[in-house]
Amino acid sequence: MIVAQPEKGAKISNAVKLNFGSIIAMNMGFFGIQYSFGLQQTNMTPIYSYLGAHADQLPLLNLAGPMTGLIIQPVIGAMSDKTTSRFGRRRPYFLIGATICSICLFAMPYSSSIWMAAGILWILDAGNNITMEPYRAFVSDKLPTEQHALGFLTQSFFTGLGITLANLTPGILIAAGLISIHARSGNNIPYTTYAAFFIGGVVSIGSIMYSCFSTKETSLTQEEIQAIKSASGGIGSILKDINEAFKTMPLTMKKLGIVYLFNWYAMFIYWQFITLCLAKTIYNTSDAASAGFASAQLLTGTVNGGYNVVTFLVAFPLAFFARKITARRVHLLSLIFGGICLISLPAIHDAKLLFIPIMGLGVAWASMMGTPYAMLAGSIPKEKTGIFMGILNMFIVMPMLLETITFKYVYKYLLGHHPENAIIFAGVLITIAGGFVLLIRRKDLQV
Repeated sequence: MIVAQPEKGAKISNAVKLNFGSIIAMNMGFFGIQYSFGLQQTNMTPIYSYLGAHADQLPLLNLAGPMTGLIIQPVIGAMSDKTTSRFGRRRPYFLIGATICSICLFAMPYSSSIWMAAGILWILDAGNNITMEPYRAFVSDKLPTEQHALGFLTQSFFTGLGITLANLTPGILIAAGLISIHARSGNNIPYTTYAAFFIGGVVSIGSIMYSCFSTKETSLTQEEIQAIKSASGGIGSILKDINEAFKTMPLTMKKLGIVYLFNWYAMFIYWQFITLCLAKTIYNTSDAASAGFASAQLLTGTVNGGYNVVTFLVAFPLAFFARKITARRVHLLSLIFGGICLISLPAIHDAKLLFIPIMGLGVAWASMMGTPYAMLAGSIPKEKTGIFMGILNMFIVMPMLLETITFKYVYKYLLGHHPENAIIFAGVLITIAGGFVLLIRRKDLQV
């Protein structure tokens, strides 16, 4: 059952150092979460385009992610802090969220209109957010401070692997001769997209179940359970706790919020406009009904898959360097490298040379998905891990929400309706985000 949060000063059980195999097993569910996320990254813009959407509608149509994240992440994080069920504190949310995700992944390709696809996306993102925040807290619960970098960068590894396979699945099916690139259903959506989403539905629930059954949560003591049950409960208590967490958040988190403003605004632009950019720069087309545009969608899968290959290849090396030169410096260098490489992408007109921006973006993405959590995890109270992880991820969705509201005008009046300019703009913002990492001083980090 879901009950109230521990009173200030309540102590959550000490984490125990785990071997590498156990860390892999506990993070396996992140593979399914990110497979689902990868399908959204690569396919939602094309799906909307196949259903008749215009480029300047894309930010609004992608409002689901920011809005559901803004509302759900801190609330679910707080609720998981307050949960004392016999199934655990975090795992019930994994299973509920993964089930919702799987159902929506099976339903998405059958969308018959733009607004049907947008509605399913809202529910899909809600499911992802229900799963995501307790998962971040789960890692922090299980691992001691010295293993936080390894634990969270293992999630980066599975982020890269999951998104890579999600993006490459349609191309693999075509290369194997199982589905034709030209085969489409009555709603104009390619059958390769149907297959990818069906596979995603199975992977999402399967990987989460593996982690749930292979990894036990750290048990609360009777004293800790009693402290939770004796505190006030209800939605009012949750909102009060979230408000209090905002007031007492560590300085590290506040400064990371500035970094997040730039790099996540940029990534949302990238995911929305990369297919349109590649269609123009590689295939010289803006026509969603053309073969060139369909090829651009597949190339987007290759590009996104490529940078996620880099992500899972560099995740563990980044964890090593985080111990050697600090997570702060790793994040600084990764973002600047990724931003500069992304700026170069629209200047490339030969698909074979796209490996250059792919490398930089992959390193930056690996760091975004792991390093900030490692920087923060040791500086927040264990009994409020869920709330603070939820708030940190609000700093992801707030820039995305801002992008959905403002970028339509930036795209029209500043960037001249050119998708290639949108990608350059995103690269500039990521580079600026890297510069703002310098605001985070060593004294801010309590680990």
